[in-house]
Amino acid sequence: MLLLVDLDGTVWHGTIPVPGVAAVLADRASRGDTVAYVTNNAMYHREAYLPRLAAIGAPFTIELIITTARATALYLASLRPAVERVLALGTDGLLRELRDVGLDAINAGEAATRFRAGADPVEASRHPQAVVVSLDRELDYDRLVVSMASIRAGALFIATNRDPVYQTERGLQPGAGSVVAALETMTAIVPFSIGKPEPHLLEAAMHAAGRAPDDAVMIGDSLWADIPAAGAAGVRSILLLTGVSTADHLAAVPPGERPTAVARDAAELAAALDALGG
Repeated sequence: MLLLVDLDGTVWHGTIPVPGVAAVLADRASRGDTVAYVTNNAMYHREAYLPRLAAIGAPFTIELIITTARATALYLASLRPAVERVLALGTDGLLRELRDVGLDAINAGEAATRFRAGADPVEASRHPQAVVVSLDRELDYDRLVVSMASIRAGALFIATNRDPVYQTERGLQPGAGSVVAALETMTAIVPFSIGKPEPHLLEAAMHAAGRAPDDAVMIGDSLWADIPAAGAAGVRSILLLTGVSTADHLAAVPPGERPTAVARDAAELAAALDALGG
């Protein structure tokens, strides 16, 4: 089987591993399963996850760490030659993923500096054919101006994900979806969203692994992101009750929208995987 594994809330909480999950994944990999990680987080380049996964004994290959930054880059690369120049409202990790696939990408901060120096906002952004919007911890008004102007001038509006908030060790903080919503209001244009609950992130992982939906299982902690994404991509799913969704949340979900299986902890996850794939 191909295991499509969420990270935040499933494998770890911030810097703290979810007990036993890495060991379950390592056992499944030793028995022939392929493990891919699918996270809505677009702040980091894939390489940033390598030491974290290695430290907890989780199996990995860099080609199968599919963040929304990576999936967005792959999607835009598939649109060539219509898309070559990209404006990125996000982190250096997002910018690096875009450049890794050969896109001519600049950060909105660089464009904002040119705008403040007197350039037209679209000219400052080098007339991009796409604007990628994610979480930008250095967000300011001028970055919003150049991004808005480029979208209104006809650039594709791409959201890495629409998560309104995300969990940290210090509580909830604004997520990429908050920035996306602001630009959607400014432009009156609905973006194309890559991340869960849309299927595109999972589809990118399946393509990278060379596997079909009927051979894949999504493992995640969210009834609002992971499980709907699995349904949209046509794959089975296991809800792991170690993160944002609880048994009470599950009780309110209509039968047709429920996960294939539910696990309260790593031991039940192992049993669910045995039942699904042997």
